[in-house]
Order: sequence, then C-alpha cells, then structure tokens
Amino acid sequence: MISLKAVIVEDSRLARNELKELLKAHNEIELLGEAKNVDEGFKLINETKPDLLFLDINMPEKDGFDLLEMLDDVPITIFTTAFDEFAIKSFEYNAFDYLLKPINQKRFTKCIEKVIEKVSQSSSTEINTEAALSLDKQIFIKDGEKCWLVKIADIFMFEIVGNYTRVFFENNKPLIYKSLGQVEEKLPGDVFFRANRQQIINIHHVKKVVSWFNGKLKIEMNSGEEIEISRRQSYLFKEQLSF
Repeated sequence: MISLKAVIVEDSRLARNELKELLKAHNEIELLGEAKNVDEGFKLINETKPDLLFLDINMPEKDGFDLLEMLDDVPITIFTTAFDEFAIKSFEYNAFDYLLKPINQKRFTKCIEKVIEKVSQSSSTEINTEAALSLDKQIFIKDGEKCWLVKIADIFMFEIVGNYTRVFFENNKPLIYKSLGQVEEKLPGDVFFRANRQQIINIHHVKKVVSWFNGKLKIEMNSGEEIEISRRQSYLFKEQLSF
C-alpha cells in the first residue's frame, strides 16, 4: 500500500484546517506538519523531507513560487489558491495539480487519487531518496519571469556559465544561481557524468560516442549538442560504460 508524507504551507489558518479535515479521509497520507509562511515552510520541508506539498500561492512577503525556488528537492506539489489566474499560471510551472478554494471534497479526492497513481507508476522504488536526487525527483527552476518544475531524468546537460549553471531540457536553457560543483553533488552519479570542467551530461541522452584527438572522446547528444570529453574523463567514461 502506498504511504505518503505531506506538509501544508498556507498563510490562512482556516484553509490549513480545511486541508487537514479533508486529509482525514485518506489514511495513505500522513500529515507531518504545517507552516503559515514561506520561511517556516522551507524549514519544515528540509526537516521532514515530505513526498507531497500542499502549497498556497498568494502569501505575504514571499509567495509559493519563491518557496519552490528555495528548495533543492521539490516534493510533488499541489497548489492551493483562491484565484483562477494563479491556478492557470500554475500549469506554466508544471505543478502536479491545483485546488481552488474553498476546496471541493470530490475534487480533493480526485487529486489525491492522481497522486497515488503517479507514485504507483513511478519507476523509482523509493520515495524520499536522500543523498542524491533520484531520476523521478523534480527541481524548480526560475529564470526571469519563466519557471519550470523539471524531472531530473529530463535534464540532459548542465553547463557552467560564470557563477551560474545553465540547465538543458527539451528546448529550454535557463540559468540557475548554483555552481556546477553544487549541482553535481545532488545528481545520481550512475547517470550524470562530468564530461569536462564546464559540462555534466546525462548518459541516458547520449546518441553517439566517437574517438577524438589525443585519446579524447566526442559525444553527440540526442538534442544535437556535441560535447568533448577531456582525456582523463574519457578514460573514466569508457570504464564506467565498459567500453
């Protein structure tokens, strides 16, 4: 049986109580705690490592999107909002789902069923992996006015750009304010490979590997990018993939 741990981040006490009442009908979900603002929510999420996050969008000082940007590991996120325009915008952020306040019980139940189905179908056998992010985990990326919730598995490359790191997925290349080293620490090492000083690649997105000059390898990604692997890393790449 699926068992999920959840937290609520919501500035309205009435809305928090409403969610807690609705959750009582779902024994598969354990509520770990609640927070009334972004800073409290950030602390709570880092301490409890929940699988599921009920997140209010419109909160004073910092909003729900600010909280997602602060997190390295984003739980399955369900936005709660009283405003239709926010609910529509949430799809631009690839939120799992959204609930309009006041929350309808049938709509809530349907949402929970979708969560259970998603987790059941997940290729990951663990929820809450700790040291490195699993491929099914998602990260929140904000670049200017654009935001995304992206699964680790869908990212095919990271590239250092000064004090920033560029993240490559689909046709997008946003920048995040993290060093490549910080990013590398959180990635599953059996899938992401440090090709050189500037780039980390997802080997699941490699289309072709060819021999290059001076013992180096050249990689062609499914997206068309060509990456040169340094001589030292070429040796490690061959060893890792048993070339």
